[in-house]
Amino acid sequence: MVHVDRNEIIQFVKTREFFEYPYQRYQKSEVVSIESQNSVTPYSNVSDYLVAFSNQNHSFCVACVDMVNSTKISASLSPHKLSKYYEVFLNSMSKIIGMYGGRVIKNVGDCLLFYFPASKDSENIDGLISCLDCGLAMAEAQKIICQDLKEENLPCLDYRISADYGSVLIMSTTDSEHIDMIGPPVNMCTKINRCAHRNEFVIGSDLHLITKKIQKFQFNQAMGCDIGFAQSYPTYIVEHR
Repeated sequence: MVHVDRNEIIQFVKTREFFEYPYQRYQKSEVVSIESQNSVTPYSNVSDYLVAFSNQNHSFCVACVDMVNSTKISASLSPHKLSKYYEVFLNSMSKIIGMYGGRVIKNVGDCLLFYFPASKDSENIDGLISCLDCGLAMAEAQKIICQDLKEENLPCLDYRISADYGSVLIMSTTDSEHIDMIGPPVNMCTKINRCAHRNEFVIGSDLHLITKKIQKFQFNQAMGCDIGFAQSYPTYIVEHR
């Protein structure tokens, strides 16, 4: 487990250093252009995107954080301001994930998918605690992030955080050095995300089953959430005791 103090994390989020991203120092020449990727070749009808799956499968805590009302907000911002807006959101979330030992899998638009290696096969309860602590830290950081956006003359942002636990297949692709995942917790954490209110953290029943006895957290079932299944899948709001 990555041992972090909750108060230290929040104090760091309040600093200017938290909102500095080394990636911004890259020069334009270092960024791959869309045009170069779309250049025509004799075999342009053959995709260079291929996948390979590991022969092993493991269980992990998988989570996602998804921005609220992004379509409406993006329509009101110039391209320059919109890029800054997404930059603050995605990079801030990524930093918090890293502080708790999580790894980003990928981002899909305004949704960031991530997992916690230390939660592998639920052998280490500390890995599960890190997953829950991370989700709550994200929720708590929202007001601070909004203050930074205000200083940039950008609108405040809201988001929902969700997580679940289960078996996944590990996948690699030819166009990325990072792993990808397919499996029930990936699907469920994105489906139950809508069960959270703004800036709230929810978890699925499978993750709740193996964490409900951890004394530092309080779990309350989210009522009236329909994720489109014939049978209900219980979802729980997570809070610190």
